[in-house]
Amino acid sequence: MKKFKILLGASAIAVTGFFMVAADHIDAPAVAGGTSDITDFYAFQGQDSGNIAFVVNVQGLLSPTASGTAAFDENVLVEINIDTDGDAIQDLVIQAIPRDGKMYVFGPFASSSTSLNSTVNDTASRTVVDITPYGATAITATSTTGITAFAGPRDDPFFMDFAQYGEIIAGNATSFNNPGADTFAGSNVMSIIIEVPKAMIGGTGNINTWVETKSK
Repeated sequence: MKKFKILLGASAIAVTGFFMVAADHIDAPAVAGGTSDITDFYAFQGQDSGNIAFVVNVQGLLSPTASGTAAFDENVLVEINIDTDGDAIQDLVIQAIPRDGKMYVFGPFASSSTSLNSTVNDTASRTVVDITPYGATAITATSTTGITAFAGPRDDPFFMDFAQYGEIIAGNATSFNNPGADTFAGSNVMSIIIEVPKAMIGGTGNINTWVETKSK
């Protein structure tokens, strides 16, 4: 049982119809470029319509060379929070933490704590998957509860013309170019993907979900 303390404010997005997307690159000064820096968070209905897929990306702007040696930080806990009743307090939590080349996923389990500190709930149901090395075929694992997990480097899915964005903010331009230039093209992220049966989340309706990284 290890305690973790939050270092980074998380993305918070309402989900309607089980689809959402949030991206947040290199704009959290305390953690930018570090191993706890969240870049993207996605939640959507899986290919199996009975599942919801949660995707958490961290450590943005990894070059192909850097991706070969990049690794999840064993001192960083990722928490996916799920609010099922609309009160903006999580009712369920999924935790993910790496250990010795594997990603351990705990939950979803019930939680109403609003503390900034967390303890790894290693008594919750778990899914364990080998972390996929850079350039290797994706490794996935499915637990007896029906949760499927993946962890490893992946191409950064976010598209942003960051230079032009800066020009707009500075008042030197009024719009993006067509076509623009994707600042993140060719860069990678460290990705955690967890596909959960809807029955474990609460069936139909709307949920709110957000992600946090916490470092000890």
